Amino acid sequence: MTRGNGPRGNGHGGATEATDHGAGHGTDDGAAHAARGSTATGYGWRDATLPASHDYLAPHVVRIIDSLGARRVIDVGSGNGALCGLLAAHGLDGVGVERDAEGVRAARRAWPEARFHQGSIDEDPVVIRALEPEPFDVAVSTEVVEHLYAPDHLPQFVAPLLKPGGHLVVSTPYHGYLKNLALALAGRWDRHHTALWHGGHIKFWSRATLTQLLQRNGFTVERFIGAGRVPCLWKSMLLVARKNR
Repeated sequence: MTRGNGPRGNGHGGATEATDHGAGHGTDDGAAHAARGSTATGYGWRDATLPASHDYLAPHVVRIIDSLGARRVIDVGSGNGALCGLLAAHGLDGVGVERDAEGVRAARRAWPEARFHQGSIDEDPVVIRALEPEPFDVAVSTEVVEHLYAPDHLPQFVAPLLKPGGHLVVSTPYHGYLKNLALALAGRWDRHHTALWHGGHIKFWSRATLTQLLQRNGFTVERFIGAGRVPCLWKSMLLVARKNR
C-alpha cells in the first residue's frame, strides 16, 4: 500500500524515491555517481562492495549506537547491506529494509548474520512490523534522504517501528555557507549539483532544514556530527533525533 504525505508533506502524494538511493553509498560529489551505471529499474547494487561513504560514516554510526545503549537497529534504505552487516557483526540485532530487489539479494548473500526485507518508505510500515514485531531501539538512514521526492515519508515510516523514546540517526551530504562558497570559488558547483546522474540527489540539506524535517514529524534533534574532511567542509552530516513519544 502506497502512502500519501502526512499533514505537512511536500505535495508529492504517494511519490517514490528517486532512483539510485541506498544507505551509505552517497558522497558529496554527484559526478562520481554519474558513472555508477544505475538504471531506471534498479539502483546499481551488484555486489557487497563497500560504498564510498562507508569509511567516514560507519564509525560515527557505530559510536552513536553504542552511546545510546541500543541492541536492536533497523537500517532504512540499506542498499547492499554493508552498514547493516557491520552492525550485526558488532553484536547488534541488525535488520535492513531496501526497495531494490538486487540490493536485498546482494545483502542476504554477503551478510547472513543480518536480516533484510524488501520494502519502501512509501509503504505502510505495518508490513515491516508484521515481519519484525519487536520495536527497534534505533533506526539508521544514511545518504538516503537527499534522494527522496517526499522526505517526510522517512521519519513517518520510522516512527511506528521505534520504541517510545527511540532514536533516528540520519546522514546526508553536508551543505553550509563556507562549503557552498568553497564549491563556487573552486568552480565545482555544476559538478557537485550535476543533473547528469540518473536519479541522483534531488534535495540538498542544511543542518537547519534537516532539523525542521525531523521536528515537524515528531522528533527532537539531540546531536549534530560532521563527517569526512575538515570542519565546515564536511562531506556529510549526521543528526541524532529522539522520538517524542
